[in-house]
Amino acid sequence: MKIEENKSLHPYHTFHLDIRVKYFTEAKSVDELKEIINSEIFKSNSHLILGGGSNVLFTKDFEGLVVKLSLPGVQVREESQDEVIIKVGAGVVWHELVMQCVAKGWGGIENLSLIPGTVGAAPMQNIGAYGVEIKDVFHSLEALEVESGKTRTFNNNECEFGYRESVFKKGLKDKFIITSVTFVLQKEAKVNTTYGAINETLASWNIEHPTIADVSRAVIHIRQSKLPNPDEIGNAGSFFKNPTISGETYERLRNEYSDMPGYPQEDGAMKVPAGWLIEKDGWKGKTIGQIGVHKNQALVLVNYGNGSGHDIWELAQQIQASVKKRFGIELSAEVNIV
Repeated sequence: MKIEENKSLHPYHTFHLDIRVKYFTEAKSVDELKEIINSEIFKSNSHLILGGGSNVLFTKDFEGLVVKLSLPGVQVREESQDEVIIKVGAGVVWHELVMQCVAKGWGGIENLSLIPGTVGAAPMQNIGAYGVEIKDVFHSLEALEVESGKTRTFNNNECEFGYRESVFKKGLKDKFIITSVTFVLQKEAKVNTTYGAINETLASWNIEHPTIADVSRAVIHIRQSKLPNPDEIGNAGSFFKNPTISGETYERLRNEYSDMPGYPQEDGAMKVPAGWLIEKDGWKGKTIGQIGVHKNQALVLVNYGNGSGHDIWELAQQIQASVKKRFGIELSAEVNIV
């Protein structure tokens, strides 16, 4: 176990802020991870498990131990004529996994192309995009219990998946470290093109019978046209969750804002795009010093160079207050604030 002190986290998170951490180490195997959580330095300091760093905002230096999770590996566990079950290490880069599966003709996660981060964070967040969520292809996961050091397997129900959340963000937060995730993928996959922009993109390419590779290519095209590349402009993707409001509240707001989009939920509620609310409230493209709201996607807060996490969080809170005042709707951060 190698411990580094006073290390910069600039390369380890996608906001690329100049944050320093008191102690830093990396786990490249489950055995290394067990050694780390049994160590005195882990037990006597606050600690943070870091995957791709694509869903975290550091508001100040971290006075504890950061553990970079780099567990590798993609294994075929079972395979039949129709489906394949794969077990994937938590440190595998998500988009690289998607590309591997698409290349092999294994369908189910192509709509989740180009989502930043690592596999271990996928079930924690129940990541989703363009009509697909992790829970749709999830089989099980293995996680290390921090207190006991024992490995436990969780099935779909036990993960308690919800909109951008799971039991690992609620009742079991900080109690388990996900080490691997197992997915069920289809060999003769039916493509999901329910999202309008995917259909429009495929139509513009004159593709009438898309394959999973076509859908993946379309999703990548859409995301690249709307979202800034974190390697070029620091960001963590969607900063806020799309809020859910009552059908009654939605109809009242529609009387005032006839162009307000809404997506019906099973319980009669309506999900409203947070990006639309923020843009309608005049925040899209606003710049304050070295930070701001992206010009093409109001849901994305950006660091243009030397911004601070504190300033980004202050901007986020200003947006929350402004949207609440105008629409009476509360926005919740999708990004983890540290």
